[in-house]
Amino acid sequence: MEMFAGLWYEADDPYAVRAAFYPVDRSGRVEWCLSREMLAQALSEHTGHGDVRMWPAGGSGRDALYISLRSPRGSALLELPAQGVESFLRETWSLVPLGTESERLDLDGELAQLLAGS
Repeated sequence: MEMFAGLWYEADDPYAVRAAFYPVDRSGRVEWCLSREMLAQALSEHTGHGDVRMWPAGGSGRDALYISLRSPRGSALLELPAQGVESFLRETWSLVPLGTESERLDLDGELAQLLAGS
């Protein structure tokens, strides 16, 4: 099945990349939350565990990025252009440089909200 994919990043959730997949022959979309670090690592080596695995492919090793996703409702093997993923990641790093993600998190505020609701 052919599908289109879109990636987006929000600096308020600095470790995550959201991925939305739109099957061509169906309505609706499927969304997954991926690790930004794992997505970057997958451009050069096999990575992942459990239901999400990623690896580079192609003649130069950087032509495509494969993402394998599994859930109780099904599985998918996706092929994304490696250059597009790399460009996307560079944009995320300009917003939140690698290693500075924890500075964006307000753990005390999040904990206070959780405790206020109990």
